[in-house]
Amino acid sequence: MASVPAEEPASNDFEANKSRPSQSGKCDLFTGEWVPDPSGPVYTNKSCFQIEGHQNCMKNGRPDSGYLYWRWSPRGCSLPRFRPKKFLHLMRNKSWAFIGDSISRNHVQSLLCILSQVEQAVETYHDEEYRSKIWLFPTHNFTLSVIWTPFLIKADIFEDMNGVSSSEIQLHLDELDKKWTDQYRSFDYAIIAGGKWFLKTAIYHESNVVTGCHYCPGKNLTELGFDYAYRKALQLVLNFITSSGHNTLAFLRTTTPDHFENGEWFSGGTCNRKVPFKEDGVNMTDVDTIMRNIELEEFEKAAALGPEKRVVLKLLDTTRLSLLRPDGHPGPYRQFQPFAADKKAKVQNDCLHWCLPGPIDSWNDLVMEMIVNGGIYQ
Repeated sequence: MASVPAEEPASNDFEANKSRPSQSGKCDLFTGEWVPDPSGPVYTNKSCFQIEGHQNCMKNGRPDSGYLYWRWSPRGCSLPRFRPKKFLHLMRNKSWAFIGDSISRNHVQSLLCILSQVEQAVETYHDEEYRSKIWLFPTHNFTLSVIWTPFLIKADIFEDMNGVSSSEIQLHLDELDKKWTDQYRSFDYAIIAGGKWFLKTAIYHESNVVTGCHYCPGKNLTELGFDYAYRKALQLVLNFITSSGHNTLAFLRTTTPDHFENGEWFSGGTCNRKVPFKEDGVNMTDVDTIMRNIELEEFEKAAALGPEKRVVLKLLDTTRLSLLRPDGHPGPYRQFQPFAADKKAKVQNDCLHWCLPGPIDSWNDLVMEMIVNGGIYQ
């Protein structure tokens, strides 16, 4: 049995509220707090077959379950739960794509799990490493894709599935990754995100010339910084979207904060917290602040061009609400029963991705709200 937080939310009837705005009429979906929710998630790791092993925290032996009993409560209005039946009805004969790194894959698994309450998806494609996939919901002729492109731009990556690199990444700052751009015009909706991979060591190329790097001591190259490359990449991505001539409804999702403490993923960092932070209880790291500021600045410039080019561009600003959930990561339970043989074993923690079910499910509540009550479905 799962434990329930001691406090009670102001109202448990989230469905009845239907995103009712406050008397001021203002609703900021991305500012608010996490409130206790005894009803828990709409699916479990036993009812959904799409959860990857690394995110299947309950199956892997995570002993606590309090992290499952919170819901995001935006300031100024209530946020209804995602309605899978209505979503699939709206998306009949449509196609969605989640474009980005493994967090995008984490996000699409959450959506698959929620939709599986109505219809099971059929996997119709996967690449060699199972990083990019396509699913079909046959009854609704609805197609859902995830495209693994961690930089969104062209990159030569020399890294295995465990993150061990044999050479520096070669990043082409003036060329998009065709893996997603070649398919873009076939999508009705897309959620695009980047971020954390730009922190890795990389050599930067522009106009087929090496112009600098990020974190490459001993290479005798100019340190341009990850922020330089990330801004260039986002400008390229957003310019492509606004100039595509295709009316894909595109969301730019902001950077995902991690919650490593006492080290990083490679140096013994952990995430053992059991409850969310209060809104004033934590600050973003400098890196996340820089990334999110770049995202907001470049989005604002691109969104201003959207109407004249008949493109709908929306910001899915999940950074701050995700920052408040240090309890929602797999931690050591990214692997099966990590302490079965030795209760004091030192194991690598995952404090970046999210348990399923978990806080990432609320991202889909937000997407549903923006589409349905925002009146932007097409």
